[in-house]
Amino acid sequence: MPPPPHQKPENVLKRAHELIGVNQAPAALTLLHEHITSKRSRNVPIASLEPVMVLLVELSVEQKKGKLAKDALYQYKNIAQNTNVATIELVLKKFIELAAEKVTAAQAKADEVQSTLEATGTTSVEDLEASETPESILLATVSGEQSRDRTDRAIVTPWLKFLWEAYRTVLDILRNNARLELLYQSTAMQAFDFCLKYARKTEFRRLCELLRNHVQTAAKYSAQMHAINLNDPDTLQRHLETRFQQLNVAVELELWQEAFRSVEDIHTLLNLSKRPPKNIMMANYYEKLTRIFLVGENYLFHAAAWARYYNLLRQSAAYAATGQGKKSDNPPSSEADLQRAATFVILSALSIPVISTSRSRGAMVDFDEARKNKNSRLTHLLGMSQAPTRAGLFRDALSKSLLRRARPQIRDLYNILEVDFHPLSICQKISPILAEIGADEEMQKYIHPLQQVILTRLFQQLSQVYETVDLEFVESLALFPEPFQVTRGTIEKFIMNGNKKGDLAVRMDHATGVLSFDADVFSSAKAAHAGSAAGSAEAETGSVQRLQSTPSQIVRSQLTRLAEVLYTTCRYIDPTFNEARIIARDAALARAKEGAEKEHLEVLARKDIIQKRKDKASEAQAQKEKENARKKMLQEAALQQAEANRLAEEQKIREQKRMASEREQIKRKEVESMLKDMKLEDLGGEDLENLDQNKIRMIKLQQLEREKNTVAEKLRITGKRLDHLERAFRKEEAKKLPADYEEQRKRDLAAYEEIKKQTLKDAEEKHKHNVELKHRLSRLMPFYEDFRSNLHERRRDEFERRRRDAERELDKQVNARRKEYREKKIRERREQEEKERALREAEERAAKEKEEEKRRLEAKREEMAKIKEEREKEREKAKEMQARQQQREEEAMARRKAEKAASMSAPLAPIRRGEALPDRSESPAPPRIALAGNKPSWREREAAAKAAAAAGGVPAESAAPPPARAAPIERAPIERAPVDRTESGERPLTGPPRLNLAGGKPSWRDREAARTAGGASAPADRPTAPLRVASGSRGVPMDRGDSGRGEIVREAKEAAPGPPAEPLKPSGAPGKYVPKFRRGGDAGGN
Repeated sequence: MPPPPHQKPENVLKRAHELIGVNQAPAALTLLHEHITSKRSRNVPIASLEPVMVLLVELSVEQKKGKLAKDALYQYKNIAQNTNVATIELVLKKFIELAAEKVTAAQAKADEVQSTLEATGTTSVEDLEASETPESILLATVSGEQSRDRTDRAIVTPWLKFLWEAYRTVLDILRNNARLELLYQSTAMQAFDFCLKYARKTEFRRLCELLRNHVQTAAKYSAQMHAINLNDPDTLQRHLETRFQQLNVAVELELWQEAFRSVEDIHTLLNLSKRPPKNIMMANYYEKLTRIFLVGENYLFHAAAWARYYNLLRQSAAYAATGQGKKSDNPPSSEADLQRAATFVILSALSIPVISTSRSRGAMVDFDEARKNKNSRLTHLLGMSQAPTRAGLFRDALSKSLLRRARPQIRDLYNILEVDFHPLSICQKISPILAEIGADEEMQKYIHPLQQVILTRLFQQLSQVYETVDLEFVESLALFPEPFQVTRGTIEKFIMNGNKKGDLAVRMDHATGVLSFDADVFSSAKAAHAGSAAGSAEAETGSVQRLQSTPSQIVRSQLTRLAEVLYTTCRYIDPTFNEARIIARDAALARAKEGAEKEHLEVLARKDIIQKRKDKASEAQAQKEKENARKKMLQEAALQQAEANRLAEEQKIREQKRMASEREQIKRKEVESMLKDMKLEDLGGEDLENLDQNKIRMIKLQQLEREKNTVAEKLRITGKRLDHLERAFRKEEAKKLPADYEEQRKRDLAAYEEIKKQTLKDAEEKHKHNVELKHRLSRLMPFYEDFRSNLHERRRDEFERRRRDAERELDKQVNARRKEYREKKIRERREQEEKERALREAEERAAKEKEEEKRRLEAKREEMAKIKEEREKEREKAKEMQARQQQREEEAMARRKAEKAASMSAPLAPIRRGEALPDRSESPAPPRIALAGNKPSWREREAAAKAAAAAGGVPAESAAPPPARAAPIERAPIERAPVDRTESGERPLTGPPRLNLAGGKPSWRDREAARTAGGASAPADRPTAPLRVASGSRGVPMDRGDSGRGEIVREAKEAAPGPPAEPLKPSGAPGKYVPKFRRGGDAGGN
């Protein structure tokens, strides 16, 4: 069967509402989904398809059909993304809002159910002292969940899952589309809020990974149509805002690993950005980094992040003081904020352990390389050029006067740990400060690292005063406030770690409880191997205050001290040493003064060169970006065209395959339906693919024939059997018919008597009842008659009134119809008169036009007669001129024939090779063509005949024999001179091409050239050749200079009366004669 016809969206929407009205919402959803995903819906207007999509989204949310909604949304996005993006945003927002409303409703329902359960449980418990029932204990043992958790899992969790799938579906639909980028970012923000509100940590990890994959996909498929451009500042800014929100949510959820990955994502986007980020965003970035590093116990980079945060606040305060930048782009930078930031910078720097508490791998080079790479990554995340150090952070803090801005107790803590030397009272002085720090919730996290630093300073200072010290004495010195006390085991573990890392050189004797500081003069405070000091935050020349040097330090520095003493001695003993040094210094100063101006100019020139190079580089970069953009645009256009062609070809192939499959399916269904209708299910091994309607009809006819024969045979057998059976029945029946007849007669008589009695009884009762009814109704007859007469009177009056009204209305209608008929007749008469008048006017106009046309034809005929008369006059003139010209030609021909007859009687001298040919310009006669067989031409024969007749009257045939043919001329290489054609513009200067005659005979040009070279010139009084005139249709012949014909033509021109001949104009067709009246615009008047 053919597929169902495609319905309009309005009809589908109406049908869906009808199904919803009869509680068939799943069928309505299926109908809408099939309509949206149909290929024919791609050409439907978006305005009519949008209500269908909104209803589909509503039904899919109600029924939790996320997969159907996803398929429909993908299809709708493909349909509408090139024409109307706003409708996609509307539908997707509607989808998210409905899912969020369902979650809110489920949450409210769960709260209501829980409150109901709690109220019911409280009222139904008989023993209030029994807090747990056996059922609740058993359920808690099996499930491990409370009642609230079970309620949420049954009611809220399915809708939470649906909402999460909705967010993921929308993000997948909107990814890598620049036209839907704003909705993509807002949806990502909503997804972050969803994860934060419901504490969905697993979904948050998946969401972060999904967004990273989307960015990678956008970078990979940036050449696609409508793809986002990460080089666009606005796009990059929106991605940065999304990543900052991701970082905030990760910190709130305490997902520190995801937070660190978010920081890396932000750093990558910042490197791609050409626009500087806002200060408030970077402040948030560094503040979150401080929390991440603190959780990871990376106190060094934690302090560096605080330092960067403080620098940013100070920069924002400077901008606010000078009025630069927007207030919303800078973080709050009041004095309290700066004091807090400075306090945390100093406190975090003091908390950096001098001896690292992390596990060390000794001298493992791979581990050191990995640690170096990790520090390099963290340094880049902070935007620093080199890895921070504890001493560098303190130097930076002191240079910026952070101690004056920090809190007093933090300032005192710095002085105790980094400035003063008091090993016996260091812990006693720090204890009140630690108590104040512990009271602050934000600073309490620094207590443990501060204890490590305090112990380090304690042992470093004790090692400068004592060689051995009692462990109990050390415990008495390391006293901290009550919540932060350290045990002996902690102190021993710290000592072992310091020895392992090479920052301490302490030996412990557990038997005597004595600590011995290393006093070997050749020992080092640091271990010799490469990886042992990896955890130390201080260099060997650190900030530890020293009361006196140790023996090992004295041994290591004795050569240095000796060199310093000798240098000082030389300065005081040898005066020339100071003089040379002073001279060298003065010379250096003089050189500096001399080259200062030159160096200043060179610096300025270098600055100009650098600026020019920067300008050139920026111009080159802009040109390169422009060229890249153009190439990208062309590439995108080519890819788009190729993709469109590919899709069109694929669509065509799919359409052909679909049509073929549909035809096969339709054919198969027709065959199956025909087989089913004909009841031919069992074909005995026939293939359905090879069957058609004719074969099926043939098979059906054969089957019907077989069935017909079978039925006829069965009918014959059955009829024969029934015939025999009926004969047997009748034979037996004939024996019992008389007795049966008597019995039947008796039964009929009894029944007749019974029916007769009952009929008489019923008639008597009916008669009595009718008589009683008559007597009862006879009393009502007078009243009935009165009522009937009154009713008749009233109805008669009503009838008469209505009849009169009807007659009046009829008269009125008749008059109106008559009036209308008269008006109609008058109108028709007027219309007929108008039509007749218009017809008469048309006939008169046609007659007038006909007369005008007749006059035009008469004028045209008169004009043509005049033209014809002029042509006749012109032809008469041409005939007269032709006759005079013919006469002149005959006279010239006679003279030329006489000359030719005289010249032919003399023999021709042979022309030898190398002799010059005579000049053609001296001979006025026309050229002679050598005929085949050396026969004379007709002109020669005519001339000879006339000469003979003039001489003695002898016929031309017998008067003179044909002249003897000249001997063959020995041809020599001839240097042809250019032909002199003074008045002819018809031929080129080089002359006509030479014809190869039969028999290799010389042409008349060769003979003329030979005659000229031999001195045989024509006599001066030789008659000119007659003028050859073509047929009358060719007009006047051409004037050819000295050929002899030009003079005749000039004479003919001089003799011709009338105006000079007008030159012919080109007609566009070769050889076609153009009449004079068609040669120009004013030719007809002449």
